[in-house]
Amino acid sequence: MTAPLPPLNDLVACHQCDTLHAATDLPPGTRAYCQRCGVLLMTSQPAAIARILSLALTAFIMLLAAISFPFLTLDAGGFHNATSVIDAIMAFNDGLALPLAIAVGCFIVVIPLMRLGALIFALGPLVREQPGDARARIAFGIAERLRPWSMAEIFIVGVTVALIKVSGLAAVTIGPAFWAFTGVVLITVLKDTMICRYSIWEALDHRNT
Repeated sequence: MTAPLPPLNDLVACHQCDTLHAATDLPPGTRAYCQRCGVLLMTSQPAAIARILSLALTAFIMLLAAISFPFLTLDAGGFHNATSVIDAIMAFNDGLALPLAIAVGCFIVVIPLMRLGALIFALGPLVREQPGDARARIAFGIAERLRPWSMAEIFIVGVTVALIKVSGLAAVTIGPAFWAFTGVVLITVLKDTMICRYSIWEALDHRNT
């Protein structure tokens, strides 16, 4: 005779293999891994949320800088041309390419900014130890849903490949926006590896009660 399962609210599903685990309170500074595939399930690091919020704020500011400053400059045959991220998006705004311009703008600028803004809104009250509300849960849910559609890292990889090909035809000068965009990608990857989604959901639930 098998033991009865605990309530569904006390179960945690592995995001890699969907194995169910019973959620327990972890001692500070410890981690819990999936018994089947070894993927990290949850952590207990009180200062982690503050670090995640700091990284999200930094990435948000750097992304604003990335769309405000020159991205790169090309010099070829006496012609000089400086372009920004917005200029690259607007290059597709004619005719049938307009949907492509809208998609590029959404995937590399609008959605990343929305995701970072939602994450900042959700984690701010947790760091300040203020009572939360349902909007914080909604904001964190939006940030999680937008995660697969935030493609700034794909954009920077594509630009790097293009620069390697163009460098043989023209003198390329990398602008500050390129390095800001690269910083956004690196910070976002670091932030996503630090996030314990279960712990954040639990913290939001406790603040809302």
